[in-house]
Amino acid sequence: MHFIVNEIRTIYSPILRFVLFLFIGFASATAFSQEKKRVEIIQAGSLEQSESIANAQRLIDDVIIKHNDVLMYCDSAYTYQGSNRVDAFGNVHINQGDTLHLYARKVYYDGDNDFAQAINKVVLKNKTITLYTDTLDYDLEKNISYYDCFGTIVDSSNTLTSQVGEYFLDDDIVHFTDSVKGYSDKYTLISDDVRYNTVTEVIYFDGPTTIQDTTNTLYAEDGWYNTVTGQAELTLNPKVYNPTQFIKADYISYNEADGDGLATGNVHMEDYENRSIVKGNRVEFNEITEIATATDSALFISYNDVDSLFLHADTLRTIPDTIEGENLVKAFYGVRFFRADVQGVCDSLIYFSKDSVAQLHYNPVIWSENHQMNADYIELIQQSNAPNEMHLTKNSFIISKMDSARFDQIKGKDMVGYVINGKLNNVDVDGNGQTLYYARDKEAIIGLNHAESSTIAIQFQEGKIHKISFKKQPEGKLTPLEKLGNAEKELPGFDWKIRLRPLSKDDVFNHPQKIKPEADETSEANKNAKTISKVIR
Repeated sequence: MHFIVNEIRTIYSPILRFVLFLFIGFASATAFSQEKKRVEIIQAGSLEQSESIANAQRLIDDVIIKHNDVLMYCDSAYTYQGSNRVDAFGNVHINQGDTLHLYARKVYYDGDNDFAQAINKVVLKNKTITLYTDTLDYDLEKNISYYDCFGTIVDSSNTLTSQVGEYFLDDDIVHFTDSVKGYSDKYTLISDDVRYNTVTEVIYFDGPTTIQDTTNTLYAEDGWYNTVTGQAELTLNPKVYNPTQFIKADYISYNEADGDGLATGNVHMEDYENRSIVKGNRVEFNEITEIATATDSALFISYNDVDSLFLHADTLRTIPDTIEGENLVKAFYGVRFFRADVQGVCDSLIYFSKDSVAQLHYNPVIWSENHQMNADYIELIQQSNAPNEMHLTKNSFIISKMDSARFDQIKGKDMVGYVINGKLNNVDVDGNGQTLYYARDKEAIIGLNHAESSTIAIQFQEGKIHKISFKKQPEGKLTPLEKLGNAEKELPGFDWKIRLRPLSKDDVFNHPQKIKPEADETSEANKNAKTISKVIR
């Protein structure tokens, strides 16, 4: 047994020694190959050993030093035995690769750790950008430079400054933080956290940021702005405003070049000149044409010192009119509006903001106090120094509720109602006039009066018919209450639509019944309303 072991040792000992020799040789070669290149002195006017610094030699005049792919030029430098350190002074210029150039009065270079610190009047040029600062740290291995003593980056069209900056050269990204400012001939920017792509010239911001372009001020706490195209995407607390308009939403995109914009989520768009607000969850707008279209919970508000109008529809569109200073609001489908003194519903509506005129199309119905008014077409005119007017055209009908079972009624071809201090004061009926109202002896109702005349003038008092004047001899009769049948209590076409009446500014979003065009498509008035509705769409 011992013989066999000794025999094996005798055979394999030379082999083991040979393998061990190869392993040691390979390890030495690997270590040698991994050792970094030494700093090379390419040129110097003179070289001397430093007397004050151990293991240091001083290079003077027209110094050129090379290390890996880095070339360094300077007036003088110190190199150190046993390391790849270089301290360069005077007109220092470092060149790395084809595009990077670093200039400074002084540079401390550590080739062992691939790190350089440039001090005093530092200029870094790379591709299309130039960076200016007073002290710059540069990680050559990661290709990242950093400053924290204020810096400026300039390219062909933009200038950005900050207290702190980090330049990722491989990614073409500069990260600016603390007191960030940017500007060009198109915009100015103020922020605390900005990333700038030096190739695309797009600014990305994270934190409160204000951008002033040629016409608007943009604010957001997250988003991006393309300095070339003027496009912007604002994604956190965004706002866009100018002296006459203000927009805020959950999200806003905007293109300065063509004026197109989109706002979504809790949109609030205000026009200071026309004293109006458009709200919704989606608003498309164009700053050049000044057209805005709101959908999804769309709401238009017209406000003044006295009262406000709240108007809802499936689609709202604001359009500048040809008259300077005039603004049109066009509402389509399911229109409902509320103001303290008047409420209404219809399918389509045009509102002239400057003149406070509303045109209601397709089965319009309006209410004021205890009165309901409907016709094929209604126009409301609000005037500051005169009674407000309500023009009812074709198949006009006014119902005034007296109590739960009694209604005064006026019917005719066309009507004009005049409102004073929020109350219906008088109505003029033109054509086919009919009235049905309860006659009173003082406060006691004595019967139902039915009269017909082509033209009628009616005075109201405290919501009731007070006086009626007939321009032509009327045909009529008074029916005592005890002889009054149910059929005699209503004029043909009577329809009390109180279920549709908006009761508050919030109630305009409730649709108890969609207002649709009547079945009688042959009606001349409906044909006219259809034509108008097509035009306004």
